[in-house]
Amino acid sequence: METSSSSIMDNIAEGFEPDGNREFHNFLSFSKGSSSELKSHTYRSFDKLLISTEQFETLGEMCEIEKNKIGSLMNYLRKSDCKGIKFK
Repeated sequence: METSSSSIMDNIAEGFEPDGNREFHNFLSFSKGSSSELKSHTYRSFDKLLISTEQFETLGEMCEIEKNKIGSLMNYLRKSDCKGIKFK
């Protein structure tokens, strides 16, 4: 779970650095996938009785919120006329 959650933030940071929306969008896609992977880990942890029902529900909601935020940013980048700093 720690690796998946770290990957979300790391991919956002790595994608932001090249200053181009296409690359950033790609890395956001990886981050969104890591959010799904993290949610999968919560199911496995719950099934193994490592986390409570409350923790499972909270973590699941947090994963969905994060995926929605990343998806919204990806949508914004697709519609944006600005293609990144390196294209100015």
